[in-house]
Amino acid sequence: MWTFSAWALLPPVYSVLTAAGLWAVYFLAVSEERIAPLGSKYSRSNGSFYPPYISIAGNFPPTSCIFRFVIAVLRYLQLRPTMDKQWLNVGSLVAFSVGCFGMTLVGNFQLFVEEPMHNFGTLLTFGLGTLFCWVQSYVTLRVNLRNEGRKAAALRFLLSACITLCMILYFSLMAQGLHVRAAQGQWALVMFFLAFLATFAIEFRHSRFQVVCTEGPAASGASRYPLDEL
Repeated sequence: MWTFSAWALLPPVYSVLTAAGLWAVYFLAVSEERIAPLGSKYSRSNGSFYPPYISIAGNFPPTSCIFRFVIAVLRYLQLRPTMDKQWLNVGSLVAFSVGCFGMTLVGNFQLFVEEPMHNFGTLLTFGLGTLFCWVQSYVTLRVNLRNEGRKAAALRFLLSACITLCMILYFSLMAQGLHVRAAQGQWALVMFFLAFLATFAIEFRHSRFQVVCTEGPAASGASRYPLDEL
């Protein structure tokens, strides 16, 4: 019998499987000589290689944003009874939702076909994803669930700083035409972001989530369905 909620497994399992899928696609693209390795020196004169951006190695699977959105919604529901400033909780969920929409743009608009829309989706995903991380780090410290907030917040503030630094390096290096270096920053950014999502297991292990179904004002009661049992 587990002593923690099974929902604690969702964030780390999602992060590990997503990271494994991205790296599998990367190594496949390298073996097929579609992209240059991350540790190599990319040159535009070599037409057989493209820079090793994630969007070139293999686009974000659009369906993966669904699991990120589920994690964000569960986090919102967990914080709703404990937060005095609900606008932070709602704003964080909205920012993350728009970031997930940006990921669908990245996955559905190919870089070499619809570059402006693809880049707009990238900006939404990374920009609002970074904002989400900073807000959640602050909220973690403020709410301090089970007196674990300070330790969890310290870890999340550190990861948020790493994500922000990687995002700045990514866009600045890409603007300078240093594509391999920019790709390295992009890969690091995504890995740090997946690590950030995995930290929600800290709080999720204490929580149980339920679906409440009512039949209207005349109903005598409500039916509750624990999500752990669905």
